[in-house]
Amino acid sequence: MAEVKWIEGMKFTARSSAGSELIFESAADGGSVQSGSFKPMEMLLLSLAGCTGMDVVSILSKMRQDVKDFRMTVEGERREEHPRIFTKITLHYYFKGKGLETDKIERAISLSQEKYCSVSAMLKESAEVKFTYEIENI
Repeated sequence: MAEVKWIEGMKFTARSSAGSELIFESAADGGSVQSGSFKPMEMLLLSLAGCTGMDVVSILSKMRQDVKDFRMTVEGERREEHPRIFTKITLHYYFKGKGLETDKIERAISLSQEKYCSVSAMLKESAEVKFTYEIENI
């Protein structure tokens, strides 16, 4: 079970079922977000990136792709009225490795987005989720 506890103002501490902690904070009511804390909607985007990133790395490993470095960026557009849900989300995957094959990279991303990533499946109910990628063979 996960737990979220109010600290003060718009600051909360979150504890995972494994005991890891992070700080949620909002700039609502004129406050500011401190270094080391996350906005809840930002965490949602990061959860999407983490979920699909884990899928893609696992799938590419099974495809025997020699990935040496991998990172992602994610950005989202939200509607103006409340609730300010995401309407568009774009993931950008960056791969670096030896002999990386474009068709396998595309397949791994597609499998994650269409079959395995639960966060993506949930967000697609309200937002357009798109992706791009770059491959650098070394």
